[in-house]
Amino acid sequence: MARRTKEEALATRHRLLDAAELLFQAQGVSQTTLQQIAQQAGATRGAIYWHFKDKADLFNAMMERVILPLEATPRAAATAPGVDDPLAEIEEGMVHALTLMTTDLQVRRVFDIATHKVEYTHDMASVQQRHLDARNACVADFEKALRMAARRGRLKLPVPGHVAAQGLHALISGLIQNWLLDPEAFDLVPTGRRTFRVYLAGLGFTRQPPGATVADEAETVVA
Repeated sequence: MARRTKEEALATRHRLLDAAELLFQAQGVSQTTLQQIAQQAGATRGAIYWHFKDKADLFNAMMERVILPLEATPRAAATAPGVDDPLAEIEEGMVHALTLMTTDLQVRRVFDIATHKVEYTHDMASVQQRHLDARNACVADFEKALRMAARRGRLKLPVPGHVAAQGLHALISGLIQNWLLDPEAFDLVPTGRRTFRVYLAGLGFTRQPPGATVADEAETVVA
């Protein structure tokens, strides 16, 4: 009996999170009430407070159910001992993240909510902090990889490492956000790979990235 009760409670929690995802995306986080989420899930408002402290707690729980792009990237692996090409590790991690965005509908929905449907008001301060922590961790790992690659290639970066890392993060996150606005506008994965290579070339790296083809190089020259 206790096991059944626990399973029922878990099922209710998932229904609430599913309902929150749908409503947050449809009408925005600030316009969605806990009562609406409870009704959408076929539960009571009391059930929400049994599982979550407030809307911010529910929002963060929704985020934790998926691994978002950039969080999914095996960034730290790029600077691990024995890695021959840290930039190749970053590139493949980025491609994995972009592919996840295009193939996993839940990941796409949650990322859309996190970037386009939430306002960082006072009661959502913990949500903003979560976003900042993830961004800062990603930028820090990018900086380590870029500095390591520059040392190995005996290259002097044209800008400070932290600036180059911020730019790389802005490039990737900006591509995803713009693609979400109109998924038909461009192919996210190949566009991401090509712009990543162009960005590295602008920093002075002359590596031959994995997956490069003659056609890719020809297109780059013509452009």
